[in-house]
Amino acid sequence: MVDERARHFRRLRRLRRSARHWSVLAGGLGGAAAVLTPYAGLGLPDAAWAGAAGSAIAVAAWRWVDLRALAAVPAPPALDPAEVAARSRARLVAAVERLPVGPGVLAEVRRVRSRFALRGTTAADAWARLDRAALTLAGLAGRLTGLAEPAVREAAEADRSLRDLANRVAGVERALKLAPAEARGSLAEAHATLVGQLESGVAAYERLVVAAAGYVAEDAHPSTQDPSATRLTEATDLLHGVASALAELRTTHTPLRTP
Repeated sequence: MVDERARHFRRLRRLRRSARHWSVLAGGLGGAAAVLTPYAGLGLPDAAWAGAAGSAIAVAAWRWVDLRALAAVPAPPALDPAEVAARSRARLVAAVERLPVGPGVLAEVRRVRSRFALRGTTAADAWARLDRAALTLAGLAGRLTGLAEPAVREAAEADRSLRDLANRVAGVERALKLAPAEARGSLAEAHATLVGQLESGVAAYERLVVAAAGYVAEDAHPSTQDPSATRLTEATDLLHGVASALAELRTTHTPLRTP
């Protein structure tokens, strides 16, 4: 997004420079017309000098009027520093995403930042396991087609849900450290429940990844033999048979002699 305040002042500076430029030009042409017209009398060149001077004076006047009108408009309010930082970060992310390796680099940076945010909590280990399983499944996703496509969609939904659950576990754990003694019992119970759900969910996700790897392995090794390999074997056997027949024919056949 464009900073409206900065754009307002840029337009004001450009208009002021233009007004000054046309004022100087109008003054120069007007002075030249005032000196040269009485010097040689009225003629066609004098009409050109006078027309150019009048046009420059009119444009300069319009520029000064526009400048005063724009200066009378209140400048837009300054942006909040947090908003400025967010916009700068968004522009930087957009520039990186246009690079060939940009999306992968950004994904890795987000993954490391998320893992760093959970450092020191119970959810950190489960998050690391989920990361490894998700990377493994991403490498297999291109081969999980046909009947396996619904499982890939379910895995994506489960990944988002488990990451949200891990953040909730970390939040409750941090709140547990600050809670008074009378409130720690219920919070500890809720934390234990969330940790159990997270552990069981990550384990189920890992089992799904193992099943996906088994599907890819079975799909790459069909039970029946490849037809091309079968045809090559048959052609090889045929050539061996022809070669054996020719060898036997040469050893047993006696050529006829002409009288």
